[in-house]
Amino acid sequence: MRTSTLRRVGTGAVLAALLSVTACSGGDGGSGTAGKPTGAGVADAGSVTELQQIRKRTGTVRSARIEGTTEMGATVSMKQTGTIGWADGLTGSLTLTYTGGTMAKALKQGGADGSVRARYLQDEYYADMGEAFASTIGGKRWVRYAYQDLAELGGPAGDVLEEQVQNSTPEQGLKALLAAGDVRKAGQEDVRGVPATRYSGTVDVAELTGRNSALEAGQLAALKERLSAAGVTTQTVDIWVGEDGLPLKKTERGETAAGVFSSTVFYSDYGTEVSVRKPPAADTVDFKEILRQRAAGPS
Repeated sequence: MRTSTLRRVGTGAVLAALLSVTACSGGDGGSGTAGKPTGAGVADAGSVTELQQIRKRTGTVRSARIEGTTEMGATVSMKQTGTIGWADGLTGSLTLTYTGGTMAKALKQGGADGSVRARYLQDEYYADMGEAFASTIGGKRWVRYAYQDLAELGGPAGDVLEEQVQNSTPEQGLKALLAAGDVRKAGQEDVRGVPATRYSGTVDVAELTGRNSALEAGQLAALKERLSAAGVTTQTVDIWVGEDGLPLKKTERGETAAGVFSSTVFYSDYGTEVSVRKPPAADTVDFKEILRQRAAGPS
């Protein structure tokens, strides 16, 4: 396999895996294509107070089962299912199924079947690329990516991806909503048969700092840095919260440097056990080592 193809496959797996986590946690979304919702620019004080309590409640449960979809322009269309925990840094196990986009094509060209198992640990991420891909790299199925290497793999946005994936929890979606200048309660709806309250808001990146907010100045600055690095100008966020004070569903919509972005995530089984181990060393290869081997060999 050519180095360029391998780099494209490996980097695609990384970015898609990170997209799945940030989408689940309220990460780098984009602007709503239909424009700001009615009431933009006016935050509802009562809704802000309720969301602060919901954020506090969400921070105590430490794990959840997730199921969702993510699309970003022509780059990726995917589904993700699994569990994530945040008791001591981010850990989790997800199955990512690529349904379209250039990342899916790159993975299939590299021998993958379009489905990747992902394991997240405190300092690293592992991807099971499947038997076909393994046959091109000495029979090892698992590819390891250290988060500290993401700056090199992801270019200018690499540091943002590293920081985001290491701090990804469902609480992040609530932080984004609390940063919205027009956050408000949008009514009662059922989520998969469960009664829920819907909260909506639009985050305008240019207005994040220098104004009053439900978040601290440092939190606003960090959020602005992440969104700006991804080429985001605005993002819309909707979160549905159950009667127990925990999010049941979250959607994000908008525009990023990579194209139109949208995600839908369902949360369930808060407090579920999350046990993640490193794959066997004998069945694992470091992505940077793959690149070194390919760079040294025939292109």
